[in-house]
Amino acid sequence: MRWELDWIANRARLLPDSIAVVDGEEGCRFTYKEMNERAENLANYLSSIGIQKGDRIALLSPNHVSYFDLLFACGKIGAIFVPINWRLSQAEIEYILQNCTPKLLVVSKKLEKLVLNQRKTKVINIDLEKYHNITANNSPERKHKINISENDPLAIIYTGGTTGKPKGVVLSHEAILWNGINTIISWNLTASDTTLTYLPMFHTGGLNALSIPILMMGGKVVIGRDFESEKAIQLMNQERCTIVLMVPTMYLTIINSECFNNTSFPTMHTFLSGGAPCPLEIYHAFEQKGLSFKEGYGLTEAGPNNFFIEPTMSKLKRGSVGKPCVFNEVKIMTTNGTEADVGEVGELLIRGKHVFTHYWDNPQATAEVYKDGWLYTGDLGKRDEEGFHYIVSRKKEMIITGGENVYPLEVEHCIQRHPAVNEVAVIGLPHEKWGEMVVAVVSLKKDKYVTDVDLTDFCKQILGKYKIPKHFIFADNIPKTHVGKIDKNKLKNTYECID
Repeated sequence: MRWELDWIANRARLLPDSIAVVDGEEGCRFTYKEMNERAENLANYLSSIGIQKGDRIALLSPNHVSYFDLLFACGKIGAIFVPINWRLSQAEIEYILQNCTPKLLVVSKKLEKLVLNQRKTKVINIDLEKYHNITANNSPERKHKINISENDPLAIIYTGGTTGKPKGVVLSHEAILWNGINTIISWNLTASDTTLTYLPMFHTGGLNALSIPILMMGGKVVIGRDFESEKAIQLMNQERCTIVLMVPTMYLTIINSECFNNTSFPTMHTFLSGGAPCPLEIYHAFEQKGLSFKEGYGLTEAGPNNFFIEPTMSKLKRGSVGKPCVFNEVKIMTTNGTEADVGEVGELLIRGKHVFTHYWDNPQATAEVYKDGWLYTGDLGKRDEEGFHYIVSRKKEMIITGGENVYPLEVEHCIQRHPAVNEVAVIGLPHEKWGEMVVAVVSLKKDKYVTDVDLTDFCKQILGKYKIPKHFIFADNIPKTHVGKIDKNKLKNTYECID
């Protein structure tokens, strides 16, 4: 095995007694030496039951230290780690298991009912004594004589599947390693950094965005499970967190909590948001406390980290995701195949060692997004004169109305600025005359009232006429996918018959 691929062993050698992982719910603390020993013990057990290079090991669990146990153990023996979204239906989970055909399924006790039909797969419960005995076995460290290269798969992360069946994104050892290196250097992470992750660790946002880079650097990762704003703030202060990544809905509950008003977050240097457009009130709440807050961009197929922006610049370049990181390339291509000019919208293309290798057992889908060494992200973006990039829409979500292109994200950012709006999703629906019409689905804040006329007048102050929604639909809640993103396909199906 290439020595740099087993970086957790190297980090344990350098910082054996430093705390690596904290279970924020149970209070358990693990040093780097202990994390490597757990992974070594688990790797030895996996080898003893016949797990070989290339075999898949699936995990079905809420956030837990077992995510790191299995990722590191698989890395030592050439197996492939497959974390599964436990929020999916039983049928969806069964599809993923049939697609990746794991040799072993590790499952949380409360989720066992979702996999009762998996009789052909060996199952281990992480809440029972057997798993604890395996990871604490104190078996001697041994050099696994397995030829593992940087291009071999280390993990398969399944996408949300909003446009069909979930696709398994294959991340190689190299991809995960270079996302970590790229993030550490571009984001200026150090061994003094601590993050708290409530984002699901079956997703790259919870696993790869900050957790793995911070462990590579020798920092500390605090694992959260059931999000509650007061508990989250308590953990941030108690564990002296320096940087966190959350989604806007989490931040909204945080800034409206009593605890937020009563703490100064003395150790925190960056609050980072992703996954959905961020309401201005979140920016304002953090600015009023003198705290750094910014938005980011990522995708499972590329790291997920590709851009960096200084918090001070995020105030001046509101809505920008920043400039490309040190070790990846980005370009924006127009529909006619030429590179976009400054300010011109086109598809975002990414290239780098952190990009995925292929979709598991799906060469057709791979060929659709991987061309000439570039990943075609399906996201539309633009850059300004100073090289700062902006994401304007998913390519498939762009609305063409009367021959004009409308980017939903731009309209959402506008409507989100209205003080009565809690959340908004902009979609395109069929229209006999215009081809498509712009429609906004809006949920309001508690005890707030606003009419469609009010919102239309508000939009007129900011947007061109053709961008203003023809209809405003008021809803109590806006549906989300299993990873917390707004489910626009469901919205389109719900409101497709609107006149």
